[in-house]
Amino acid sequence: MIGVQRVTFVVRDYDEALEFFISTLGFERIEDVDQGNGRRWVVVEKPGGASLVLGKAESPEQLAAVGNQAGGRVAFFLCTDDFRRDHGAFRARGVQFNEEPRDEPYGTVAVFRDLSGGLWDLIQPA
Repeated sequence: MIGVQRVTFVVRDYDEALEFFISTLGFERIEDVDQGNGRRWVVVEKPGGASLVLGKAESPEQLAAVGNQAGGRVAFFLCTDDFRRDHGAFRARGVQFNEEPRDEPYGTVAVFRDLSGGLWDLIQPA
């Protein structure tokens, strides 16, 4: 079997990103290995979902991608089994939503911003 298991998520700072993903979104730190010269192998995940490899931006091109992982489109889809619970918890932790929750044929969804302004969907599939 072949499947997408990990996706790179470009960040300005490892520790800032870890704080957001763990404390705000409830991810778990899976790996955090010092590779020397300021580089780390940092992996976070939500149980049951794909993992994110947090990659610290090192070049001007990579810095330009921070908060713009998909060129202004929603880049990531965080699925939940209880939209109202997680939407309320995220708002209480300071997550900025771009819209009120809406019901679509594919589920209940609302777009939110990550720590760098990148767009995500919080979605409970129909």
